[in-house]
Amino acid sequence: MSTGGVEDDIPQAERKTVTDFCYLLDKSKQLFNGLRDLPQYGQKQWQSYFGRTFDVYTKLWKFQQQHRQVLDNRYGLKRWQIGEIASKIGQLYYHYYLRTSETSYLNEAFSFYSAIRQRSYYSQVNKEDRPELVVKKLRYYARFIVVCLLLNKMDVVKDLVKELSDEIEDYTHRFNTEDQVEWNLVLQEVAAFIDVKFSELTIDMFRMLQALEREPMNLASQMNKPGLQETTEKPARRENPHKYLLYKPTFSQLYTFLAASFKELPANSVLLIYLSATGVFPSGRSDSEGPYDFGGVLTNSNRDVINGDGIHKRNQSYKEMHCLHPGDLYPFTRKPLFIIVDSSNSVAYKNFTNLFGQPVVCLLSPTAYPKALQDQSQRGSLFSFFLHNPLMAFLFVSGLSSLRKGLWDKCHDYLRKINRDIAQLLTHSRSIDQAFLQFFGDEFLRLLLTRFVFCSATMRMHKIFRETRNYPESYPQLPRDETVENPHLQKHILELASMLDVRNVFLETTLDDY
Repeated sequence: MSTGGVEDDIPQAERKTVTDFCYLLDKSKQLFNGLRDLPQYGQKQWQSYFGRTFDVYTKLWKFQQQHRQVLDNRYGLKRWQIGEIASKIGQLYYHYYLRTSETSYLNEAFSFYSAIRQRSYYSQVNKEDRPELVVKKLRYYARFIVVCLLLNKMDVVKDLVKELSDEIEDYTHRFNTEDQVEWNLVLQEVAAFIDVKFSELTIDMFRMLQALEREPMNLASQMNKPGLQETTEKPARRENPHKYLLYKPTFSQLYTFLAASFKELPANSVLLIYLSATGVFPSGRSDSEGPYDFGGVLTNSNRDVINGDGIHKRNQSYKEMHCLHPGDLYPFTRKPLFIIVDSSNSVAYKNFTNLFGQPVVCLLSPTAYPKALQDQSQRGSLFSFFLHNPLMAFLFVSGLSSLRKGLWDKCHDYLRKINRDIAQLLTHSRSIDQAFLQFFGDEFLRLLLTRFVFCSATMRMHKIFRETRNYPESYPQLPRDETVENPHLQKHILELASMLDVRNVFLETTLDDY
């Protein structure tokens, strides 16, 4: 503790302020570190612990605001220490978002991370000869970038990446550390993720969507009133689903999380699995055609490492250890299962089998895209683009590079009508598998299904999508004539193309009856 003079000269009230601050700071660190010991999966243990941690950080944040002058003079509080507290609050909000899917918590994380940057809390770190402090700063930047990517704040991401690059360069120049390669890899992966955006048009339209769909945040208000205790309360509306985001998991990691998700699935609920990964193909002809003979998707690309030890390249006659085969998901079909596979070998999941009579649906991406789009499709998935924002995807395949807002609104309204009509086509179909209709009661899954049909119909009508592998497929198969090739839907797509003056890129159909 920095006293600035003889300790006995410190007023008792100020000494108590420092003591109370140290207690809150130590308690907050203890609770925060304890979060690492909690399992990342499972719902029962984490909420009360998070609540206590939020409570302490709320008190700590308000305490340092109310007693800043005393803490500056008597404790020697540095701005990077304030930044560290704010950064941990941001982390808490981010992890609460991951546990609850509530985007309001993601916005709270953004508020705290933004304030750190705006108020330059970490600006003096580089003047101190302590590499561990610089690493805290670098980690803050990496976390802030992830939050901005999730919120589609691409303009902020670009600035942050430039700042992080400069910070890493300075860090590696000043300190001869062993983690230089890792930090450069972080930069490369962020750059690759940003490059997934199909074009500047996509980014601009994301900005426009943000303006239309999201209220601006009042940062000053958020920083003065963290409101952390509010996060322990249940939202008044229907609770959001719990989700896990796994990046290149090993097979054992993925299976552990799947088993936990399956176990905690409430009654009358659905397990949604979204797989976006490189395809793994059969290495040769097999005598049988079982659920492990068609390949699958690669969950972890580090093929030559098992249990942390390097090994020689495995014999190609053996199956890939970290490949998720259709058969691996069979145990989870004991409950309703909705699978989306975005991969070059998505069709492996056409060979699915429903063993337990529960509804099972697999939506499968094209396995290849036309040559004209291949350069772009390597930077991101057109299939996921359609499921995420079908109008923007439609514009992309139509070759549009700009769109005025009035026309965007008109097309957006028309697409809503198309979605409603697709829903009617599905529910009125006489030959559709009942599994599709059993998922229709969930608003989110219904939206995915209607967007999937719109994506399939658009690609089948587009002039450059001519091969079978260019089209999405599904398990069970949809009746084409009643859904993805329905003349009424085709008429809608041509009408949308006409509104955008791109009808020439689509095939004309015979619509005498409509």
